[in-house]
Amino acid sequence: MKILIFGATGMVGQGVLRECLLTADVEIVQTVGRTATGQKDKKLRELVRADLFQLADAERQLSGFDACFFCLGVTSTGMTEQAYTRLTFELTTTAAQTLSRLNPAMTFIYVSGSGTDSSEKGRMMWARVKGRTENALMKMPFRAAYMFRPGFIEPLHGIQSKTRSYRIFYSVLRPLFTLLHRMFPNSVLTTEEVGQAMLIAARQSPEKRVLETRDIRDLINRQSF
Repeated sequence: MKILIFGATGMVGQGVLRECLLTADVEIVQTVGRTATGQKDKKLRELVRADLFQLADAERQLSGFDACFFCLGVTSTGMTEQAYTRLTFELTTTAAQTLSRLNPAMTFIYVSGSGTDSSEKGRMMWARVKGRTENALMKMPFRAAYMFRPGFIEPLHGIQSKTRSYRIFYSVLRPLFTLLHRMFPNSVLTTEEVGQAMLIAARQSPEKRVLETRDIRDLINRQSF
């Protein structure tokens, strides 16, 4: 497979990139982001853009891919709905429209979040915007589009969030990770599991298109048999 990853320097994106580079049937991994990953691998290509809304002159580098794992995201804390909509809905759908035109046989996987509001009418601003984004993506002419809605994600293999407050949070919580996995198996995933599940979905095209934590883990468990 040839894979595109948007947001490979974020916590989730780092985990997804790691799994892609380790997987034998992945031939090429092309990252797209505002900064380079800092990694070196014979499979890895990087496209660094200061403005991710402007992709017209990079279409050749975005063509010929089997799947896109869209891991870009920002926290809604302190943001207006207008600003959050631009960096969530508008950025994601702008990129997806370009990719669906260039790669109509592509599988597009979007990292959303637990609690996303598909009705687009709920009280939580971020959930409405995420729901609007999901709904728009599922109408686009990809081969398949999947919405991943993980809850709590444990970073593995030295991966860290780029957000300082999140790094502090994970540092404090780290001694409890094992307990959290045991007590809330349907609410907790690892960065490794998210990456593995994306690859499985890209290969197998499961019927369910919106996947909560339980569904993401089920993909992995079924693959193990």
